[in-house]
Amino acid sequence: MAQRNTPNGGGHLPGSGPSDIAIDAARHERGGHTTAVVSALALMFSGYSLWDSSLKSADIQAFVPPVIQYTAPYNNNFDVFAIPVTLTNEGGRTGTVLSISLAATNLKTNETKRFYAADFGRWTMEKTRSGAYAPFAPISLAGKDSRTETILFYTLTPEEKPNQLITEPGKFRFKLTLDEAPSNGWLPAGTLTAAAPTTVTFESELRYFDARAFQEGTLPLYSTNGKSVGSTEATAAPAAPSAKP
Repeated sequence: MAQRNTPNGGGHLPGSGPSDIAIDAARHERGGHTTAVVSALALMFSGYSLWDSSLKSADIQAFVPPVIQYTAPYNNNFDVFAIPVTLTNEGGRTGTVLSISLAATNLKTNETKRFYAADFGRWTMEKTRSGAYAPFAPISLAGKDSRTETILFYTLTPEEKPNQLITEPGKFRFKLTLDEAPSNGWLPAGTLTAAAPTTVTFESELRYFDARAFQEGTLPLYSTNGKSVGSTEATAAPAAPSAKP
């Protein structure tokens, strides 16, 4: 019987030789390795997305715009600050702001007066007389949620001094502090550590003072740098003095 010749002159089909088999195996091995790497990256990304959107502990930040309002009605015997505040939750789990405190310092006299968040809404004498404000209540923010409110801050106690913090144009420093419900995310019980409270520190300037404005409304205080400020912005530490030779 005559032997059938193959196109390459040998007895093997194309691609069936030992070298061809080795090349084909290496190709499949590289393809399998690439697929495994892609699958691992996709799994890591999916895991991170799940953690960031659902499992990450609440991370509430606060932001204050360049203009806030001040009034001292009823014969100027107490102070009220109206501050628009934006709250954002950068975490994945729900966070709750239980209360907000405010410390205001007159930079000329160095006197500090304490306030607490009492109502929501822009202050006017008409709304004050009719009790039209919505009372402040704990603010709950779902993950990746935000909320903006104008918050009225009243004097913490009748004993707070001075009776009226602002009596003339000048610059003032403010510090907002959030009191948040504790949350340890998915940490094991007993591993909760106390985190520093979220704060916003900023300076504002009263450019003119006219007590007649308090009969119906408020006076504006302007940011000294013309910008909004947030709790995520780090304050640069002052440079250390250089050593003398």
